[in-house]
Amino acid sequence: MKRNILIIGSGGREHAFVKALKRSPNLGQLYVLPGNGGMNGEATAVDLRPNDFPAIIKFCKTAAIDVVLVGPEAPLVEGIADELELEGINVFGPSKKASQLEGSKDFMKEVVWRYNVPTAEYKTFTDAGEAKKYIRIKGVPIVVKTDGLAAGKGVTVAMTVEEANRAVDEAFDGKFGDAGKKLVIEEFLDGEEISFFVISDGKNVIEFGSAQDHKRAFDGDKGPNTGGMGTYSPAPIVNDFLRKKTFEQIIIPTINGLARDGIPFKGFLFAGLMVDGHGNPKLLEYNIRMGDPETQSILTRLESDFVEIIYAAATGSLSKIKDVKFSSDSALCVVMAAKGYPEEYKKNFEIDMSEAENSAEVKAGKAMVYHAGTALSSGKLTSIGGRVLGVTGRGATLKEAFDNAYSCVAKIRTPDLFFRKDIGWRELGRGK
Repeated sequence: MKRNILIIGSGGREHAFVKALKRSPNLGQLYVLPGNGGMNGEATAVDLRPNDFPAIIKFCKTAAIDVVLVGPEAPLVEGIADELELEGINVFGPSKKASQLEGSKDFMKEVVWRYNVPTAEYKTFTDAGEAKKYIRIKGVPIVVKTDGLAAGKGVTVAMTVEEANRAVDEAFDGKFGDAGKKLVIEEFLDGEEISFFVISDGKNVIEFGSAQDHKRAFDGDKGPNTGGMGTYSPAPIVNDFLRKKTFEQIIIPTINGLARDGIPFKGFLFAGLMVDGHGNPKLLEYNIRMGDPETQSILTRLESDFVEIIYAAATGSLSKIKDVKFSSDSALCVVMAAKGYPEEYKKNFEIDMSEAENSAEVKAGKAMVYHAGTALSSGKLTSIGGRVLGVTGRGATLKEAFDNAYSCVAKIRTPDLFFRKDIGWRELGRGK
């Protein structure tokens, strides 16, 4: 059955949604709200604001939308899923209450602590003096997090007391707005970090891939924290032992606990995990949506019908989906960002994609260019955001995916973008 779908969002994650949905024979009309310079050539753009819920509801009824797929966290935290469901519109995404798993670090930690999920020891603060006293007692390294949403930039892994205290002062001085009025300070966990994804309809849950990402702006994991400068999938350390432990100790207790508490979780659940040397995972944090740019590397490998997966989850019938199939290939995404990102960055410069779009890698399906911060202006592609493009290579090995991605990157013409040249460096250094 053909299903009409509305995607809400304008980033690389949502462009990856578009491409994955378009591979399905069950896709009817596809709309994006508001979309970007790449998406809007592949789906019908809807000129509405993502937080204009009444207008979105009216559009969904007029366009006979079968399911709304919400990409970014902000509309979910603001309650878009609740508003749509009150009007009988199927939505893939958690309720306002369930979205607090990402909307409030304090809420998330309190919930998983109550469900006995293995996670870092923590304490919450609204006073700078008390926070600094705790840091002095606990010592470093230590992690300082804003309670609210901060576009992926509200986390400081402090290696010195001075760095931790500076993070406290910046948050309480308003660097992150309301998001920094409350801080969660937690123990530093050592190990290998991975991103582990599942889909839930509130009762049933299925795995939806894994990835590892690079948060620092520059090669060698140097420079400021960003929303993500690149990823690769699958995460090589995910094996049956780790998968079993993650489900038994982290995912299932969370989904079942929320259901018992009257907060059923529906949509993507993104578990950031730290894995120790014995393969044991601890939860760093939850996000209530797919990661960006993790989505680009994961969905590049998806072989199952994405339309049917999200429709089943949105309608409480995920049990009909027996499993999700991914290619055995590796995929690696390189983020091309505007110079200056993640601080003040250049905008509105032109990007020449002609050589990349006609490259052998793209034509053979070995590389894909996902648009994030782009727009079309007088027929020309221009930048409007910090992270502008996500160039994703695919190959039988991670090295082949790396080569295909960077070969395509070299064909994108503009002097105003920068990118890391070492995505996947730790794993590739192991000879993969």
